Amino acid sequence: MPDLRIRAAQRADVPLILRFVRELAIYEKALDEVVASEATVEQSLFDEGARAFAFICEDAGEPIGFAVCFYSYSTWLARNGLYLEDLYVTPEARGRGAGKALLQYLARLAVEEGCGRFEWSVLDWNTPAIDFYESVGARPQSEWTTYRLAGDALSRFAKG
Repeated sequence: MPDLRIRAAQRADVPLILRFVRELAIYEKALDEVVASEATVEQSLFDEGARAFAFICEDAGEPIGFAVCFYSYSTWLARNGLYLEDLYVTPEARGRGAGKALLQYLARLAVEEGCGRFEWSVLDWNTPAIDFYESVGARPQSEWTTYRLAGDALSRFAKG
């Protein structure tokens, strides 16, 4: 049985978090889209006013995964929600319950914080993740389509 522990990430974890981000991007076939650096990870997660936060999952003291999340808001519920931006477990540690432990930890946090929802997105080709999420009772929200403005398109639109 694994000796899993989940803890809040600390500044000293920045290189580890960035490593996990890059490993996740490789898995998602999007490494070329990662522009994060240690400096930007540290600033966005640990500086004053940071709006996102991270957790590290360890097995017998060895870091094997992480999750990054932030609070969202539902006008219909008039309550915060918890949005899971990324959840990653190293390939060699998969199957030990780390993903489920991270998800349950965040679900408990959402309940403790009075959140009305706990949500995340998954790539439509990521069958192992979809199967896992559905096995814990999560359901896709197929009536919604996510749109994104980023990079040059965001800048052009913002300028009018």
